[in-house]
Amino acid sequence: MTDYPIHMETVPEVQAFFDEATNTISYIVKDPASNACAIVDSVMDIDYAAGRITYDHADRLIDEVTRQGLTLEWIIETHVHADHLSAAPYLQQKLGGKIGIGAKILIVQETFGKVFNEGTEFQRDGSQFDRLFEDGDTYRIGEMEAVALYTPGHTPACMVHVIGNAAFVGDTLFMPDGGSARADFPGGDAGTLYDSIQKVLALPDEMRLFMCHDYGPNGRDIAWETTVAEEKAHNIHVGGGKTKEEFVAFRQERDATLGMPKLILPSLQVNMRAGEVPKDADGRPMLKVPLGGL
Repeated sequence: MTDYPIHMETVPEVQAFFDEATNTISYIVKDPASNACAIVDSVMDIDYAAGRITYDHADRLIDEVTRQGLTLEWIIETHVHADHLSAAPYLQQKLGGKIGIGAKILIVQETFGKVFNEGTEFQRDGSQFDRLFEDGDTYRIGEMEAVALYTPGHTPACMVHVIGNAAFVGDTLFMPDGGSARADFPGGDAGTLYDSIQKVLALPDEMRLFMCHDYGPNGRDIAWETTVAEEKAHNIHVGGGKTKEEFVAFRQERDATLGMPKLILPSLQVNMRAGEVPKDADGRPMLKVPLGGL
């Protein structure tokens, strides 16, 4: 069992919003005892070829929060996503709330600040975010207490957010038939990811787990909710008692065959800034394409 403060008696109301373009699931998480809510892993739309950003997905979240008369208290990023852009600043402008991410964002900012040659004007201290979570930190959404669990491996800054009997796992786990996320990004590590997954699987068996992504393996319908018990029994990469050595060997072999996510370059530049699009010297929104890879 876990030593973290877990409140299984609290049952938050969870609404999922699937973004087909990036296979991302965003969530509105409502306190059952008040009108307070959080949004987890929002998406900002980008037409990469046209260089155009829009907010259709974020507007769906805003419309629902507004329709229900909710108060947005937190905008949570489970990690610095490499496959979609965060809409956090847009949501904050429209609805308020604090933007939170894991404290190891500083490692990501330092790494990719160099990759994108950002210069001294890009602050690498996490100051773009309102809260940097350390392992075991708690925060409140209305009457609910949430706790952040440090779960590196996919990236150095990954965290799972446990809110009552619901845990938002980011890319630490996929649905049981999806397995796990890659661990070959800068700062990622397959062995570390295995250890982080075991941390999640130490939560109560009945804990609801909510995924950040789903790809509908083998043609099934998109899904995003499972349980710790289901993952322990049936996850194709770590379930059924698979060892760390088995997982690392599989993950390294699999990762060597994967191409880079199509939105990795804009995603990293935007998300390490808490969702703000970088600007050039004249103040125009501008993204860089470093030659030679990451």
